[in-house]
Amino acid sequence: MRIIAVLILMLLGGAPAWAQPVESFASFIAGFRSKAVAAGVDGAVYDRAMSGLTPDPRVPDLVTTQPEFTTPMWDYIEGRITSGRIERGKAAMARNAALFESVGQAYGVDPYVLGAIWGMETDYGAVLDNDGLIRPIVRSLATLVHQRRTRLVEDEADLIAALLLVQRGPLDSTSLVGSWAGAIGHLQVNPSNVVAHGSDGDGDGRVDLHNSLADALATSARFLRALGYVPGVDWGMEVVVPEGFDYLLATRTEMRPIAFFAERGVTRVGGRQFADPNSEVFLYVPAGKNGPKFLMTRNYLVLKGYNFSDSYAMSVAHMTDRLKGGGAFVDDWPRNAPMPNLAQRKGIQQALLQLGYYQGAVDGRLGPISQEAYARFQAARGQVADGFITRASYEALTAALR
Repeated sequence: MRIIAVLILMLLGGAPAWAQPVESFASFIAGFRSKAVAAGVDGAVYDRAMSGLTPDPRVPDLVTTQPEFTTPMWDYIEGRITSGRIERGKAAMARNAALFESVGQAYGVDPYVLGAIWGMETDYGAVLDNDGLIRPIVRSLATLVHQRRTRLVEDEADLIAALLLVQRGPLDSTSLVGSWAGAIGHLQVNPSNVVAHGSDGDGDGRVDLHNSLADALATSARFLRALGYVPGVDWGMEVVVPEGFDYLLATRTEMRPIAFFAERGVTRVGGRQFADPNSEVFLYVPAGKNGPKFLMTRNYLVLKGYNFSDSYAMSVAHMTDRLKGGGAFVDDWPRNAPMPNLAQRKGIQQALLQLGYYQGAVDGRLGPISQEAYARFQAARGQVADGFITRASYEALTAALR
């Protein structure tokens, strides 16, 4: 329970923003050596891996254009959960059925959750040979640390962890490859968590998440359990919310039994019944009263621990269901709602800050804190407080400041 409580606090924080270097790249490489050595990296290993590195010029743009934070949730989900990816996923899981079953039994993690992450991260391993997407991560992470985004502490830890993985072997700084943010292997686990949870799933005596699906699945399963994943509990369910419902109850800071919402008229879509009215959930309304609505379990928050974007977590959740043979969401998304641009999103946060509703970062990334702040603004004006932020929200907040 303590892990989940800490995770909730982490997930409600602002998303990482981009900063600026404070020294040359060469100076950073020289200066970071002492920190890495103090953390257990052998000096000779550091010198071989880091000497002569140049920054990756592609990394800064990739940070500032992350689709998880710049694309409406419905576009993000539908761009990734396509009929082709669903069918490829079913086929890939069928080819590896024994492996998925054994990992699920060993770690208590739903194999379809692991399959969904696999599909989301690397299209079932298809992108692992793409040199444009997969590159040596020591260089990528060194670039991130040098640039000093607000995840600096985490980026430094991942760079040190990558160097420790090089030190451990068998992979060196050239063959230890992953994404621009340093994530490794079929299910894209960051180096710190590979160090903490890396598992030899195929029994060959080494941990290689890039070349061994068994290692990758076992490592991600251990990681999810460490985040607080509860065996046998689904991520959540789509629900119907009645007219007149108090959307201020849609907060993830307090878990409530399903019965609490059922007593207020919330029902499952399609006439299905709630399995256990005592299960603890929170109501999530990502696109307001006119979009799909969900009762989420703690396992949904665990998915956000894997990647703190709600668009990502919702995609993994929905892909899990689709791989099991489930259908599309019942309610449609408010596709015609005009959405604010980056400057307007920052303006929304700034206005909410000035009006006393918001205390987070003004970074243009509209997560749960921004949505709940806007819901309180709506409630104060006698509106349906569903927290759905559109371009009209910017106009209303701008007017409120005059």
